[in-house]
Amino acid sequence: MLTSRRSLAAVTLTTALVIAGAPAASATAEPKIKVSDGVTQPVFSYADAIREHVRVQSPVDSDGDGKKDLIRVDIIRPKESGSGLKVPVVMHETPYYDEPGVGYEIEKKTYDANGNVTKFPMWYDNYFVPRGYAFVSVDMIGTRLSEGCPASYGAPDVLGGKAVVDWLNGRASAYDDQGAPVTATWTTGRTGMIGHSYEGALGAAVAGTGVQGLATIVNIAGYTSGYENSRINGVLTWFKDAAAWQSKRVDKDPAEKCAAVRQKLREDSDDATGNYNAYWHERNYRTGSVSKARNIRASVFAVMGMQDRNVTSNQIPEWWALLPSTVQRKMWVTQYGHLEPFWARRDVWVDTLHQWFDHELMSVANDIMRQPRVDVQLGPDRWITQADWPAPTQNVTFRPQQDGSLGRTPSTGAGNYLDTAQTEVAMAADPATANSNRLAYLTPPLKTAIRVSGTPTVSLRLTLDKPAANLGVLLVDYGTDTRIDYLENSLTAAQGLTFIGGESCVGQSTAEDDGCYLKAGDNLETSGLNVVTRGILDAQNHKSLSRSTPLTPGKPYQITWKMLPQDYEFKAGHRLGLVLTGTNDDFNRDVSGNGTGEDVEPGTGAKVTVDLAGTSISLPLVTGTSVK
Repeated sequence: MLTSRRSLAAVTLTTALVIAGAPAASATAEPKIKVSDGVTQPVFSYADAIREHVRVQSPVDSDGDGKKDLIRVDIIRPKESGSGLKVPVVMHETPYYDEPGVGYEIEKKTYDANGNVTKFPMWYDNYFVPRGYAFVSVDMIGTRLSEGCPASYGAPDVLGGKAVVDWLNGRASAYDDQGAPVTATWTTGRTGMIGHSYEGALGAAVAGTGVQGLATIVNIAGYTSGYENSRINGVLTWFKDAAAWQSKRVDKDPAEKCAAVRQKLREDSDDATGNYNAYWHERNYRTGSVSKARNIRASVFAVMGMQDRNVTSNQIPEWWALLPSTVQRKMWVTQYGHLEPFWARRDVWVDTLHQWFDHELMSVANDIMRQPRVDVQLGPDRWITQADWPAPTQNVTFRPQQDGSLGRTPSTGAGNYLDTAQTEVAMAADPATANSNRLAYLTPPLKTAIRVSGTPTVSLRLTLDKPAANLGVLLVDYGTDTRIDYLENSLTAAQGLTFIGGESCVGQSTAEDDGCYLKAGDNLETSGLNVVTRGILDAQNHKSLSRSTPLTPGKPYQITWKMLPQDYEFKAGHRLGLVLTGTNDDFNRDVSGNGTGEDVEPGTGAKVTVDLAGTSISLPLVTGTSVK
């Protein structure tokens, strides 16, 4: 996460009040929502907007204190909504208002003497309130000023957010600081949830309850299956006790308040086996016990980074494929890591999101739904559009050869390596050099470019000398090129972006909340290789994710599984590489800050013997391309 702060000198009271220099609305005018050129216009005063807060009663008692948890909701809405104007809602729910803060500038709420927010993190309030929207900022259950205990994506987290949507539509109760009931008479009830990471997951989860009134969600790099994000095919890829740590991280209450809840999270998540169970089924927003993709009524705008190490690239595609056919949808596919497109493609993102919310929440007759459904980034400053994702493809199978090449026909022979924990750079480097911890196979230089779009599949015929091994597979682009550096993680560059100096202002401002943010651009590097995607599997889970089955040493097994999705172009002259290896150390570090620094999965040390005749990788290549 980028943590650079803008200098105070860059933020002054003379900051432009509205985007593109448009004048602020008069404080005495009584404007109505205005639409021009297919979008709403900033005719309402942000400075004069109504600021208030309520506590919405949730249906859960997550901390076991004998009463239903109250959810803190901070609101800013046009002044005119107090005298008859009905407005839709942009809703941002997050657990991060306390720690670590919200967005890449790590913003937090500030309050006035009456407890109303004077600074809302992010830019949604600055931009959308002047255009006739209310902005609703929700402290997730158990965080900031909400009651209860955070459940690490579990049912209380989901149902707390659903209760807010219910209140906005007259189906739930809310109270002011004196305990008096408060109703949301100022809203149409049409609500759009937006958020990044945990926040995006909350939108997907609340939508999966089928709640009425939630008209659209914008899921930016939010997970849709906790299991598949924390245990890739049985391999622990988050640190041990991650569920309890995540709950404590965002909860600033005394530790003893939620100690019992966190102990149950620790036990139920079952780090010992890495198996799928009822705990993970509750946190499965595709087909789980609380939220299901098939129940979604809201339209969906999704964003996924194909090189995201925090929320893996399968999270959106697997969920996307399960959405009902009636769900209107749009997607951006990037080559970045875990970030929001506001930082990468700001002007286009703001314009697109503006059209989307206007169409879905205001019923503005613009052309957003007639535009191509998907934007795909193929490289630095290189974007294309297409009708859906993945693009139309045909599966092409590549097979490792005994001479170290990667071809199209079956081979004979065998190879072996040891299951040890290695970084992807170490696995992929110097493919022609013998390495006891991996096998590498490369095609000849490609005569024409080929593009992968979708989910590769790998199949290995193997034997082990131990009952267990972690299996790793890398698809690598070998060829010198200037690429987005998604691996750097520093104060000035991370997730594929770097700060480039200066700011741009989005929406109207006040002295407390300027709506201005640092500018960023692609963080580029020239390199001789790029790990395109990967596949990880605990061999003991090759039959079932819910049950571990040790392998019989010396017995041959045919094991087939999906790699992580990708959309990537291999340029002419480059070589496509397949690397077979063990434990992937890039998904293996203890990042909890507890000081251990230990690998979650250190590698079994097992010797893996691969029968080349039964080993292959199947790539979804965009229709019309051929391998030459």
